[in-house]
Amino acid sequence: MRLPTPLYPGTLIRRYQRFLADVQLADGTIVTAHCPNSGSMKGCNLPGSQVWLSKSTNPARKLAYTWELVMADGFWAGINTGLPNRLVREAIEGGTVTELQGYGSIRPEVRYGEERSRIDLLLEGEPGRCWVEVKNVTLVEGGRALFPDAVTERGQKHLRELMEMVRRGDRGVIFFVVQRGDGDGVAPADAIDPEYGRLLRLAVASGVEALAYRALVTPEEIRLTGRLPVIL
Repeated sequence: MRLPTPLYPGTLIRRYQRFLADVQLADGTIVTAHCPNSGSMKGCNLPGSQVWLSKSTNPARKLAYTWELVMADGFWAGINTGLPNRLVREAIEGGTVTELQGYGSIRPEVRYGEERSRIDLLLEGEPGRCWVEVKNVTLVEGGRALFPDAVTERGQKHLRELMEMVRRGDRGVIFFVVQRGDGDGVAPADAIDPEYGRLLRLAVASGVEALAYRALVTPEEIRLTGRLPVIL
């Protein structure tokens, strides 16, 4: 996936109110950018970090700039949570995600489940139906990628919904996209959200498949490159 061009380099001053970030651009101008990430962004929100912003040409937008990338521990990390669904779909259609081949159609944002959720991707075809929930991972500690970076009741709900789909005879997949170059595997962040970790282990034991792929992140493009182990 190609990133918007041009991107604008800057230095993070602060991230606040979840969706706002003050950034000093290369020419010294300070702008407030939209932060497309509702998590804590632990490890990716340090003042002084190098960042890249995109800029909208829509004059109706309140904030013209959007925060796209940050340098974290020597690696570019993609913090835009609006991209992973597209990354996974692109990688499925391109054959990179070998585990999810053989389906004739992919539909995004399909409503399902008793808790009124919307699945990120629904795959349908000769193998049946496969419900795929995608999660963006940017937290790495001790060489391991961790999810979530904040307590996520929404994420807990998604695991319950996937378990119900599997119980009904469909395939259910929780798909972790690690949008940075470090981390030797993905594990639940039990110290942050122990209930999510409990439900993830229960879901896998109940037949939900846990997949994780690393993304190559550069200021030019982001694409999935290879599978990582999910460590439970």
